[in-house]
Amino acid sequence: MKKLLIPALVVFIAACSKPEAGDKKAQLDSLKKEYTAIGDKIKVLEAEIALTDTTNVEKIIPVAITEAKPQAFVHYLDIQGKVDADENITISAKMPGTITKVNVEAGDEVRVGQVLGETDNAALLKGVEELKTGLAFATDVFNKQQKLWDQKIGSEIQYLQAKNTKEGLEQKMATLKEQVEMTYIKSPINGTVDEVYFKLGGTVSPGFPAVRVVNTKSLKAKAEVAEGFASKVKKGNEVEIHFPDLAKDVSSKISFVGKAINANTRTFTIEADLPSQEDFHPNMIAVLRVVDFKSDAALVVPLNIIQNSEEGSYIMVAANENGKTVAKKTLITVGHTYRGHAEVLSGISAGDKIITTGFQGLNNGELISF
Repeated sequence: MKKLLIPALVVFIAACSKPEAGDKKAQLDSLKKEYTAIGDKIKVLEAEIALTDTTNVEKIIPVAITEAKPQAFVHYLDIQGKVDADENITISAKMPGTITKVNVEAGDEVRVGQVLGETDNAALLKGVEELKTGLAFATDVFNKQQKLWDQKIGSEIQYLQAKNTKEGLEQKMATLKEQVEMTYIKSPINGTVDEVYFKLGGTVSPGFPAVRVVNTKSLKAKAEVAEGFASKVKKGNEVEIHFPDLAKDVSSKISFVGKAINANTRTFTIEADLPSQEDFHPNMIAVLRVVDFKSDAALVVPLNIIQNSEEGSYIMVAANENGKTVAKKTLITVGHTYRGHAEVLSGISAGDKIITTGFQGLNNGELISF
């Protein structure tokens, strides 16, 4: 454009001016000055146009980056379970009867052997008192008969009869006392009364619940795990136990892993011990986050920045090429993923600048700024 414009202007000026034929040298000098002036004006115009013309400016795309750094990465198996108690006992009466005493109510702390309630045992107690008299007499007779027998006085049959009578009454007394004991509903563990099923004047029978006692000082989180994870979940694995209703997390370890697979559910049981806390209750929902993979120095990227193509998974990184900052498509190998983050096994190194914002639609080699 410039090359065509200058000669045209020269021709135009030459055509417009008609100097004398003998003054060709002056004419030439004049044209040269005009040519130089026009050239200077063209340069100024070109510079001004260049400042406002964006048609030839390369497009630079703004992005945000994160530098790749080794960091701890933990992968969990999230399994819903519940709180259970090692000692969660439903106590039944040992013999049928009518309740004559209710000694506890829900929420009471009880000890091993403490009487929680009693059934009618008046007839048994009366029988014990009557038997005491007969046993005392039989014991006196036996003692006297034994002294005579030791002195070789009297017959052996008299001694044996006295001994048999005494021992028979002792056995009957033991049986009666055992029956009296069965009228008492006792706690077999230390714990808290969770529920009392009987009432004064009501009846109880063996096999039917009378009182529930729970030892809240010995709680555990329990869950059923799909058999596909049998090779990953081991006794001693670290576990984070989350309580949705309490917004609380507790760290523990797997204390028990079942060996048998349930034929119906295709699951196996795991358990983790819990600390003693008033907030924890049997059957409360608990989410067990079992650690099945852990790395102290993994390269981790947000899962949402990973894109896929026919070549495989890739991310965009910032790189310097010929003094310019450009986007570079980088193929990666993805390892474990958890909660929006992915472990990168290969493709990037520590210090690489990962593009985390503005990567959508970004092409390989495009100019970027951050």
